[in-house]
Amino acid sequence: MPLEHILVLLVAAVGAGWVDAVVGGGGLLQLPAILMTGIPTVEAMATNKLSSVFGTTSAAVAYARSTKLDKQVALPGAGLAVMSAGLGAWAAASISAEVLRPAVMVVLLAVAAFVTLRPNMGAMPVPHLRTRRRVVAAVATAGVVIAFYDGIMGPGTGTFLIIAFTTILGLDFVSASASAKLINIGTNVGALVVFGLQGHVNWALGLGMAVCNVAGAQFGARMALKRGAAFVRIVLLVVVAAMVIRLGWQQFG
Repeated sequence: MPLEHILVLLVAAVGAGWVDAVVGGGGLLQLPAILMTGIPTVEAMATNKLSSVFGTTSAAVAYARSTKLDKQVALPGAGLAVMSAGLGAWAAASISAEVLRPAVMVVLLAVAAFVTLRPNMGAMPVPHLRTRRRVVAAVATAGVVIAFYDGIMGPGTGTFLIIAFTTILGLDFVSASASAKLINIGTNVGALVVFGLQGHVNWALGLGMAVCNVAGAQFGARMALKRGAAFVRIVLLVVVAAMVIRLGWQQFG
């Protein structure tokens, strides 16, 4: 691989780690960068997972040191996510992204409208929303539905997790982002195991990018913790808009 391609991938990995640590959606940067090198789609997705699992784990550790994780949701959700993302990765080769993109775009547009029209959402925790039924719904949504999506497609998973936790459980954006990291570790591991068994992972490239992904993740997590929910909300809206534009370009460009 030419040196200039490697340098672009390393820079993309730093940026992806930062975005993932703050609001998720780092695959928006990292996956297209890998695909630009001419690597087949499934191999690019697999290599992206290898890099991301290190960055996400690093961000989770940084959050755990400074904010309270919702372990009642995150731990069982992460366990389910390993299996669900693995199933998604197994199905990735047989389900066309062309079918999924329009649906994902609709969901993203709904997310953007929801966050914009409810400026106080995620600014402060809303404890009265938390019931046993909502906890079960959050675990199922994060650990099954969103995790399966991560295995089969990927970009925006962290963003969807944060929105799920803020809307279903009433968590603030920073706490939601912290808890989402544990689920995201599960989705990355589940998909990576399947991709690895199928022989799709470019280990050398993925591990090299992982170093840069970790660096970006540490910077992003610390910035989110320092600047708070208002900062996370702004970044979330920017990332959602960028994902809609990217998916729209892929679908209709």
